[in-house]
Amino acid sequence: MLQHGNDAERPAPSRRRFLTSMAAAGAAAASPALLTGCGTAQAKGGTLRFWNFYGPQRSPDPAVNAQSKWFTDMVAQWNDTHPTKIELVYLPQPTYLNGFKLPSAFATGDGPDIFLLSPGDFLRYYNGGVLADLTPHMDKEAIADFGSSLDSRMVDGKVYALPMEVEPLAMFYAADVWEKAGLSEADIPTTWDQMLDIGDKLRTKTRAGLAFETNPGYYQNFTWYPWMWQGGGDVLDKQGNVAFDSPAARQALQLWQDAVRQGIAPRTNPAAGDVISGFKAGNVAMWQQGIWNVSSFKAYAPDYRYGVFKLPVPQGGKYTTALGGWTFCANAQGRNPEAAAEFCAWALGSMKDDSIDRMVDWCTRAKSDVAPRASALERGAAKGGYDSMAMKKFKDEVFPGAVAEPRYPPVVYKAISDAIQGSMLAGHDVAEAAGRAHRSIEAYTKSYKGASLI
Repeated sequence: MLQHGNDAERPAPSRRRFLTSMAAAGAAAASPALLTGCGTAQAKGGTLRFWNFYGPQRSPDPAVNAQSKWFTDMVAQWNDTHPTKIELVYLPQPTYLNGFKLPSAFATGDGPDIFLLSPGDFLRYYNGGVLADLTPHMDKEAIADFGSSLDSRMVDGKVYALPMEVEPLAMFYAADVWEKAGLSEADIPTTWDQMLDIGDKLRTKTRAGLAFETNPGYYQNFTWYPWMWQGGGDVLDKQGNVAFDSPAARQALQLWQDAVRQGIAPRTNPAAGDVISGFKAGNVAMWQQGIWNVSSFKAYAPDYRYGVFKLPVPQGGKYTTALGGWTFCANAQGRNPEAAAEFCAWALGSMKDDSIDRMVDWCTRAKSDVAPRASALERGAAKGGYDSMAMKKFKDEVFPGAVAEPRYPPVVYKAISDAIQGSMLAGHDVAEAAGRAHRSIEAYTKSYKGASLI
């Protein structure tokens, strides 16, 4: 459970920064009409463009270099064996992350042929008619191999995005702070009350006892959902009816409000959201974060000692966590949609060894993620990819019972975000905040036209 290491360069923008910034542009690009258009992308033939944010670069961080090499090796292998070529188009992270570049390109009919997409943005692009059906290029065995990780990427039994990773959330804690307080692994909290008590014990004037995400955005919603799910609540029920205003949602809002109100959790992210720096500087004792930070600790602070534990549950609740992760998508309006879709399936969705091994390498060598395919997860474990204490903890304890990140469109996301922000930071009554969000979502769903929200 404990990791070791020394100092290195500052981490690149995290998933938290990525999704927080994307949300700022969400409402502006919510309309499917904004994602359709005519232009050069309609022409057949030519080299296909693959937009991504893993640019080739020389970095002191071996993980950054490994991630870049993974992309270049993959495309080189495709180009050596297929007549239609692919060009990797690297957008600077702030450009790709700010949420405007991608929808703007599609609006002018010049969107990329292949691109990376998060679950929270799936419906914006599906409803906009720009996601190609990948199903014809996959066999049934491969689709089954992905299991539930495809649930939020499918419509009417057809696959429109292939995950390259899944990223569960857990609690990270500072081992030295823990030990100096006289705590051991036997004190790992399993309930919300225990977590708050320990957070209260570990906090100081300069150190947060417990940190939840404070910036509004898709990422904050993503990190809040598990606390609601643990109490049996949800935004929509299994029939698609709005169910947000529930005891489970209210108690989850209350948890975050209480943590801030009691001074256990800060009103702003420690170290401006830089997880590694925040822990190393002693600014935080416990922080809800994801598996991707295992590789960040290894790269930037390999001597730092930390631990990981499952999210605690409320009284009478059931453990769950949320799964994020990026996907490959093909542009249905691009230069050659068939070739783009074929590439996505070839890269991540084939039963051939090179496709499975490619995912193993991404999830256990280039990054630290759970493989979204059963075959890749099994092969990665056999190769030792989940042998470290943190990775083993995520694979064996955190990942089971996880739920995929929802694919709610911007209007739904915003209603939930307003409830979280109002309760957590403005001290609004949680019942009123939940009711207001419920009514807003209900009004939207009455006129919503598009793929199922669940």
